[in-house]
Amino acid sequence: MTHHQNSYLRQTKPEAQRLYDHLLYHVRHESPDKLIERFSCLFIDGVECDYIDADVQDALRVLVYGKEAKEEFKYILNRCCHIIINHWQMRSQLQAAIPHLVDLLCSQSTLSPGHSRYSQKLRFLIRDFTTTEQYLTLQRLAKVIEQQTAENNQGSQQVGVLISRYPYLYEHCLLSEDSSHEHQQTVRQVQSEVQKRFEVDLSRYVTYQVRLAKVARQRRLNQNSRRVIIPVDNPTLLEEKELACSLKHFIGRSQGNKTYHDLAQSFITHTQRIPSYRSFKNELYEYLTYGIDTTYGNRNFNERLHQQLKITLADREEQKSSEFLVLRTASKLLNFLVVESPQHPQHYVYVDLITNLGVTQTIGLLLKIVLLCRKVKPYLEKRFSILFSHYETDNEDVVPWLVKSLENLNLAFSIHFGNADLSCLKYLM
Repeated sequence: MTHHQNSYLRQTKPEAQRLYDHLLYHVRHESPDKLIERFSCLFIDGVECDYIDADVQDALRVLVYGKEAKEEFKYILNRCCHIIINHWQMRSQLQAAIPHLVDLLCSQSTLSPGHSRYSQKLRFLIRDFTTTEQYLTLQRLAKVIEQQTAENNQGSQQVGVLISRYPYLYEHCLLSEDSSHEHQQTVRQVQSEVQKRFEVDLSRYVTYQVRLAKVARQRRLNQNSRRVIIPVDNPTLLEEKELACSLKHFIGRSQGNKTYHDLAQSFITHTQRIPSYRSFKNELYEYLTYGIDTTYGNRNFNERLHQQLKITLADREEQKSSEFLVLRTASKLLNFLVVESPQHPQHYVYVDLITNLGVTQTIGLLLKIVLLCRKVKPYLEKRFSILFSHYETDNEDVVPWLVKSLENLNLAFSIHFGNADLSCLKYLM
């Protein structure tokens, strides 16, 4: 990232903030059709559209004519789109509008010579945006939404019904402060049984896939091979390819040439010699951002993470790092990355992460935190129980990102904290 881009990300221009506030207000109060019409009038039609709020159009004009518009405008437009999309994505009845908004940006007609200089410059800036990685990400999201809305939803069930699949949620969703000792014992016994059954099913499935690969190889070498293998069902709600990618990601050397476990152990060993808590936080930032796609990280996330760490326990920075400080830091990071509390269930950072990095890599980021501070694992479970409770009355196909997150977290926990024997998977890597 250049010094200029870095300083830009640190400070939002007042004209850009005017746009963000304007869109955030109207996305909460207008229908998708009305908002798409508003968005088109503001960004697509230029001055040829008599926009109802002259101050907002003037703010946009300042940004378009700014000397740094070519470098900065794509970030501003991307954030404008995500303000709208993130709101719609949380509501199943509004999701179908997302592809229309995304398509609007690349459906511009050629401007005639009679159009204003402002309209032409705005059009060029939007055309540049449609060639960026940010817009490609929006298009991918739009395709996912289109597939979801095209499916028949009759077979869908509520998220709450899926609670039995995720034993790590049991203590947070099935127990309360006044639960009897007997009830706690019952829940924990069931939790143990369900976890063990999943790990056995996962081991059997992985073994089955390895056997399939071996037979396929033998048949390529010997056409007369007639070996038959009894199928084993996929124990998750992920597609076969999604499950294969997740398993390889959590088990294999997905972090450079190291596994998640290797990287965490190296970090723990290294930071034992760190003289101060401030130095620990600096090292933690490097540890967490290692492996994150630089296109996404440098655009916004890395700076937000850095600021979050900077304000965390700022009055303790001169102290020597301790287990207590590490635990507090990890818990505050999980608040920031996932969700804070049932009273404040906003999870925009998490949705932004999975939209840009994908669910598996995002769960991997959270796994990094738990592996260096295992006592924070129940705290992460609690974060996802908050999301689960928040969406439990929605159908599972309304929040597929949550279901995939819960499935990936189940895999990550089973691999790194459970007893599943998946050693044979190395054959496929």
